Amino acid sequence: MTEPVLQIHGAGLRLRGRDLWQGLDLEVEPGEFVAVLGPSGSGKTTLLRAILGLQKLSAGDIRVAGRPVRRGSRHVGYIPQQRPFPLGTSMRAKDLVALGVSGTRFGLPIPRRGDARRVASLLDAVGATRFASDPVGSLSGGEQQRLRVGQALVDRPPLLLCDEPLSSLDLANQRAVIRIIDRERREHGAGVLFVTHDVNPILGAVDRILYIAGGRFRLGAPDEVLRSDVLTDLYGAPVEVVRAGGRLLVAGVPDAEPHHPHHEHDHDDDEAGVF
Repeated sequence: MTEPVLQIHGAGLRLRGRDLWQGLDLEVEPGEFVAVLGPSGSGKTTLLRAILGLQKLSAGDIRVAGRPVRRGSRHVGYIPQQRPFPLGTSMRAKDLVALGVSGTRFGLPIPRRGDARRVASLLDAVGATRFASDPVGSLSGGEQQRLRVGQALVDRPPLLLCDEPLSSLDLANQRAVIRIIDRERREHGAGVLFVTHDVNPILGAVDRILYIAGGRFRLGAPDEVLRSDVLTDLYGAPVEVVRAGGRLLVAGVPDAEPHHPHHEHDHDDDEAGVF
């Protein structure tokens, strides 16, 4: 694919009487990694919902792989925030991934030739082969998240939407999930739109950043967007970006709230926090 995997033109979204953003233009090229940052309620998750066909725009249009957005498009892989399966869930890890392979077909998910090989390949790709026969309820949060990534990659979609997929994961599992996503976009050309409250774990992979705040946005390379003067202008209040120990810290963000991983989707969006 040579055309952009995602095209957003003149998009606007008004929710509950408030403009989340207007005039948004964004094109994501094959293999490009774009991070989406911003404070709580800025419209990050709502943007993903619009791309998934779950939220109607107030203005503009969105196309994925050259086609208008629609629910259930196999051109889009979606990786949600990590949420644990109940401890008693007995479905095996490989069966969960198999649902992604056979469950997209009409009728009963009857296995067909090649399905077992595809499932095995996906489990291997996300580093889940060793616990393929374990009940998903017995797996750690990081292991469960690897399976969700595997499900998102079933159709080798040209676009991956990632909604806080590292939340609640320890550092080792964060790095593992990032490696899997980064490999998919480098080897298979998937474009990545990655919503996060903390850009630090993905800084080495990010090509551009879309920062949304107060109904406005900035788009550019990390060094162009994550600057004190740029964020001060975006927020309309003094914001300081500090680089310390290889990490970026943002101080003075107006109305920033504490980061509560277990309540992030109770509202329209997640917290931006300090990154």
